[in-house]
Formats: sequence, C-alpha cells, structure tokens
Amino acid sequence: MKNLVIIPTYNEKENAEAIIRAVTGLEAPMKDGSKARFEVLIIDDGSPDGTAGIVKGLMAGDLQGRLHLVERQGKLGLGTAYIAGFKWALERGYDYIFEMDADFSHNPDDVPRLLSAVAEEGNDVAVGSRYITGVNVVNWPIGRVLMSYYASAYVRTVLGIALRDTTAGFVCYSRKVLETIDLDRIHFKGYAFQIEMKYTALRLGFRVKEVPVVFVNRELGTSKMSGGIFGEAFFGVMRLRFMKFRPRK
Repeated sequence: MKNLVIIPTYNEKENAEAIIRAVTGLEAPMKDGSKARFEVLIIDDGSPDGTAGIVKGLMAGDLQGRLHLVERQGKLGLGTAYIAGFKWALERGYDYIFEMDADFSHNPDDVPRLLSAVAEEGNDVAVGSRYITGVNVVNWPIGRVLMSYYASAYVRTVLGIALRDTTAGFVCYSRKVLETIDLDRIHFKGYAFQIEMKYTALRLGFRVKEVPVVFVNRELGTSKMSGGIFGEAFFGVMRLRFMKFRPRK
C-alpha cells in the first residue's frame, strides 16, 4: 500500500518541517496487522520565504525517499496545485492520495482515520468533515464560521447532495477515483475546486464518506483566504449544477 499526502505551500516556513515530520512519522495499524505509512509531496508555488529550501534540506537528510517536492513559479492556485499532485501520484503508482493543509488546521493524527474509511471500509473518498457532528471549528471568527457553514448548506441545496462539508480540504481519494475523473476538465482553483472534486466523484457513482474532524485555525503563518475564493465558489456552484460528467476515457 502506497500512501501520499499532498500539501500545497506558499510561505509556510514556520510550519513546513513540523507538518512534514508529523505526517511521515505516522504509523496507521490496519486490520490485517500491517502498519501503513505515509509519504509527503510538497507543491510549492515559488514561496519567497524559503519554504522550498527547507523541504530540500529534509529531502537530503533522514526523509530521503519519503519526501518529495514539486516547485512551481508563482501562485497558480490551490486547485491546480492539487491537480499537479494527483497526476504526479498516479504516474508513480500510489494507492491512496490525500489533500491536506500545511498549517496544522488539519490534525495529522486524523490521516489514518481517513485512510481506514477508504482502504478498510470500502468507500472511495473520505472527507474530513467539520460539520457532520455539529460545528467543529476552533479559533475561527464567528463570521467566518457562519460563512463556511452556510456556504456548505447553499451547495447542498443547489447541487442536491447530502455532504455536510462540501468545501473541506482534508480528503483521501482512492486511486481509482482520480483515474476515473478527467482531471484536465476540473475548472476551479479555490473553494470551488473542493466542491467540484466531491461533486464529480458523486456524479460518477463513487462512495463518499464524511469522517468527523476538528478544524483548528492556524497559529503560525498567514491565511491565504480571500473574498475572490468565496466568490468563485458561490457562482461556480451554479455552473456545476448544469455540467455533464463523464469518466476519463
């Protein structure tokens, strides 16, 4: 079993080494008695703070072979970073591929739970959900909590799906999902990218399970959130409602 956690970065020097070591240090006990381990792929969009240099130092040390880096020039968007990571993972034969933030808003200890939901429970996608058991968000301003919560409610209503956390960025995909989705036809870059990936998986008949997690707002570094990202999601959902979904040939 080959597992890859994709972490996009832009100016994450405060968090880079800690999150990488937290993920690569995980050992997930499986039902067959084996222990799953995890490699990390950093997609860095030309961070001027030296994030990529930190990653390269770790790659040359004790994490050689378990830590990987793709450097891109400029901020090209979250969605394109993940698409690049998905293609990289498929080309190298990974079985389970994860999306995860660099800032510890996603708890690395939840990674094995997402893996179990797919690898052992028979689901195709596992979503680390902030809203499946209420509102599990720590240190967010109330305005942002309400915006995120009601954004997911809006998506559920427009698209007619049951997922409680449609914009979640903590996800585990089985290889067959990413092989089936035509990644070149994924349109959006921000929050709408997260919605589009989940909705596409559902429309193609895959089983998506929400796993309850607690989301903790970053302590170090600067948030990359912007009003434009929310705007893309709001109007993008309308477009998704009328799109046709076909598996990749």
